[in-house]
Amino acid sequence: MMSKPSVLFVCVHNAGRSQMAAGWLRHLAGDAVEVRSAGSEPADQINPMAVEAMREVGIDITANKPKILDYATAEASDVIITMGCGDVCPAFPGKRYEDWKLDDPAGQALATVRHIRDEIHTRVENLLADLHPTA
Repeated sequence: MMSKPSVLFVCVHNAGRSQMAAGWLRHLAGDAVEVRSAGSEPADQINPMAVEAMREVGIDITANKPKILDYATAEASDVIITMGCGDVCPAFPGKRYEDWKLDDPAGQALATVRHIRDEIHTRVENLLADLHPTA
């Protein structure tokens, strides 16, 4: 793995789980990790409940926009984390690949999205500890 690892978070709409995970990793790793997120079928905007849940912990993801997953982004990433996109999520040989089973925050109440946010936080902390990035 390169001295500055790159992590790609992928979910279907790139509007909730992957955006929260990217927000957590940027917050926790600073510039020690290159953080990307994308979706197989991106939504028009980020889930407002995800934005609010992240705002509550001091992380602003309002400027983020859902992006389409493309081959070049996946190919350039060292670690690909998928979240509930099933068969439409990519698998690239030679990449570290993890599938995080997480509830979809779409249409959920803020209390439920908070639980998802906190579960993502724990997983991102574990991922970061495993990456051992150098600042």
